[in-house]
Amino acid sequence: MKTQASVQQNVQPQTAASNSSPLVQVSGALTAIIVFILLAAWVAKRFGFAPKTGSSKEMKVSASCSVGARERVVIVDVQDARLVLGVTAGQITHLHTLPAATVSETVSPAQSADFRELMKNSLMKSMLKRKGKD
Repeated sequence: MKTQASVQQNVQPQTAASNSSPLVQVSGALTAIIVFILLAAWVAKRFGFAPKTGSSKEMKVSASCSVGARERVVIVDVQDARLVLGVTAGQITHLHTLPAATVSETVSPAQSADFRELMKNSLMKSMLKRKGKD
């Protein structure tokens, strides 16, 4: 005959991990892996592990115009010339060579107005046009 004390000794407390089903454990592990992969991708994008190519002083795209779905015409400033290039998905074609841009042709950042000034001027012009129509 078993006493109450011996029955209580045979009963072992179950841990929380053994209470949950294997499906919950696998789902939790997969969720953790997916979150880790997304976090790693965000960090790679944020901090850019690829080498950064700085803006080159020898070559700069000064203008670009789309002429089709995948076709563009670009003007590239090179050391002593400006190249007009046709760019498609499969090739780049030299269209024309222009003389080098003078200092007056290039717009310096000091000369360009900020957004507030541009918006103010645009609103003033539109208000003047409306007053002229009345």
